[in-house]
Amino acid sequence: MARRLLVAALAVAMTIVSSAAAEPPSWHHVPVPAQVRPQAGLNEAVAFGPDRAWAVGADAVGREAPGFPLLLRWDGDAWQRRNLPGAGWQGELLSIAATSPTAAWAVGRDSAGGARLLRFDGTAWHESGPPRGVMLTRVVAGGGETWLIGSRDGAQVLLRRDGRGWQDVPAPPGAVYGLHILAADDAWAAGATNSGAAVSHWDGQAWQQTIVDGFPRSAVSSVLAVSPTEVWAGGTAGFVGGPVGRPIPPLLVRWDGQTWSRVTVPTDYGSISSLAPTPSGALGWVSVARSQKGAPGNFPPFAPGPDFLAWNGQSFTGYSEPAVAGEGESATLRLAPVPGTATVWSVGRADGPEGTFAPRIMYSRLAPPR
Repeated sequence: MARRLLVAALAVAMTIVSSAAAEPPSWHHVPVPAQVRPQAGLNEAVAFGPDRAWAVGADAVGREAPGFPLLLRWDGDAWQRRNLPGAGWQGELLSIAATSPTAAWAVGRDSAGGARLLRFDGTAWHESGPPRGVMLTRVVAGGGETWLIGSRDGAQVLLRRDGRGWQDVPAPPGAVYGLHILAADDAWAAGATNSGAAVSHWDGQAWQQTIVDGFPRSAVSSVLAVSPTEVWAGGTAGFVGGPVGRPIPPLLVRWDGQTWSRVTVPTDYGSISSLAPTPSGALGWVSVARSQKGAPGNFPPFAPGPDFLAWNGQSFTGYSEPAVAGEGESATLRLAPVPGTATVWSVGRADGPEGTFAPRIMYSRLAPPR
């Protein structure tokens, strides 16, 4: 009975009804499959429609022991664990992206530190040889393009799939943590340099880099290009001094075609971990991991802040993740919009009892009205 109610609720959530556009958005928890052990965590997801999505992470076997790569598939009714044929290695899957339902890629790392690259052809997943000597951290797709982020001999590496293999693309100075790819000659990179948080634009020939926040230790990890005159990037603002464990403020910046400006968000501390567009491509959601607000007079002087920020084109409204019995807040929040709908998935890892952790999957019922 409980499963039928969950399936019915999700079916309603995945159906976009025009008369519901004025309802406020909300977030709901979805259980992971029973086959997934405690101490598991999810790192990223990609969705193709209301009845098709993938999520990747690690299924741990203990607090210290290496885990195993974890792959989940959403079929419109529930998340199911899927096996990786021939994958006997220990480690985790770090990232997943796709240009279509029949062309998906996942990158990971085994317990020996080796890079792992997997490809889905629409029927099954297969191991694919990673580029030689490259340690992979993320795969990003967009505009019919698929790129890899990694390092080679300690230096930043970007690689682009050209149909025959992986070809190096010159990397901007510093580190690259996230990409938004519009075309082979139109890509945005979020990262950091010794001078602070940096956003770079690729025109097919060279990168043009801008320091968007020059405070020490600031960085951006997510970037969303809405138009040539509207680009967003989010991460963490830097800090100097202070006690060990001091919370770090979030950083959100916006390009208006002329300058980058810092945007105020309704929380004081935390990390902006991802940005998700609406069906029209505008900014819709911002996730803030470890969100906290200042609470003078309390000890510690902090209170929980909003985990998700909905943008209506003028301002943000904050929303908290739903409480889950026996678990704490999410340490990781990665958004995955469902194309053609106003639904957004969030996957990650939450605090568990006694210093453990647990996988976390949520979805929004409706995006903010545009």
